[in-house]
Amino acid sequence: MRLTPDAHIDPRKATHYLLVWRAKGDKSAFLGQAGYTLATASQLVSDLRAQILPHEANPVESTEHGQYYEIRAPLTGPNGRTLRIRAIWMTEHLLGITKFITLFPDNTRR
Repeated sequence: MRLTPDAHIDPRKATHYLLVWRAKGDKSAFLGQAGYTLATASQLVSDLRAQILPHEANPVESTEHGQYYEIRAPLTGPNGRTLRIRAIWMTEHLLGITKFITLFPDNTRR
């Protein structure tokens, strides 16, 4: 299935989480390989919407909060390098809003 194209992507996910170095679960170094930095945070948000969201989403888990989905797809950054990612999205049960949760490197072999 495909998720709604107007899914919510909070810009703070990029500026306060994905592109900020963390001692545990750091994603900034991974995204930095494709040229994403705090200076290009808005491009990361745009690229997630344009490059990842149109792909097939697979349901992975349902909780009391909502249905979680995973999209595995390539993400090409500002420097032209392409990363394989697993993006996690959730459709809230209560409001029906679909939103971006996080992403991880996709280390599966295809």
